Amino acid sequence: MTYIDLSAESTVMGGSKNLGGYLATPTGPGPFPGVVMIHEAFGLNDQMRRHADRLARAGYLTLAVNLFSEGGTRRCLVSTMQSMVRGTGRAFTDIATARTWLARSPLSTGKTGVIGFCMGGGFALLAARDGFDAASVNYGRLPRDLEEALRGACPIVANYGGRDTAFKGAAARLETALTGLGIEHSVKEFPTAGHAFLNDTDAGPALLRPLMRVMGVGPDPESAPEAWQRIEDHFARYLKDADS
Repeated sequence: MTYIDLSAESTVMGGSKNLGGYLATPTGPGPFPGVVMIHEAFGLNDQMRRHADRLARAGYLTLAVNLFSEGGTRRCLVSTMQSMVRGTGRAFTDIATARTWLARSPLSTGKTGVIGFCMGGGFALLAARDGFDAASVNYGRLPRDLEEALRGACPIVANYGGRDTAFKGAAARLETALTGLGIEHSVKEFPTAGHAFLNDTDAGPALLRPLMRVMGVGPDPESAPEAWQRIEDHFARYLKDADS
C-alpha cells in the first residue's frame, strides 16, 4: 500500500499542483481492474484507506485520490464542495487525473470504476459519465438537475440509509431517474442505516462523534455486509467479466 505522487500528471491536466493519493494493490501478478476511490468530507483518513484496502483484497487496483491535497480538510473542504455543486472545477480534474493514471498503469487491465462515500459519493455520481466503466455511489448528494447530470452515465450501484436525515428520499429519486434514462443500475435504501453506515468506526473529530451518533451517523454492522457485497458484485460484473 503506497502513497502516489500525481503532481506531474495533474499539472499537465490543470489540476491540483500537489495532487496525491493512496494506492492499494491486490496480491498477485496482475493486471487488475482499477477503481478510483473518492473520500468522504473528513478527508483521506485511516477509515478511507481501509476502504481502499478492502477493494484491493477483492482484486481491484484502487487509487484513493486526495481531493484535499492542496491544504487539508480545513483549507479545501468548502471549495471542493462548491466544485461538486457546480459540477465542474479542479476536483473533477483531479478525479480525471486519477482515472488516467490508473488506466495507464502496467498493473491495470484498462477497465476502471469509481466509488465514493458521503461527499465522494456525490462526486462518484457526477463522474459516472466521465469515462468510467462502473460507478458505486454511497450516500452521495444528488444534483439539482438529476436527469441531465446522469445522461450517458455508466452502470451504477447505489446504497443509502433509511435513517439518513440528510438524504431522505434520495434513493427513490435516483431510482426513478436512472430507470427513466435507461441506465443499468441497482439502488437500495437500508431501513436501519444512517449516514456513513459503511464505515467500521465513528467518523469525524472526536469531539463531534457523540453528536453524530445521536444524529444517526456511523457504522451499521447489520446493513454494511450486504451493501459491500452489492458493490463487489457490481464491479465484478462490469470490471472483471470478459463480456462486460
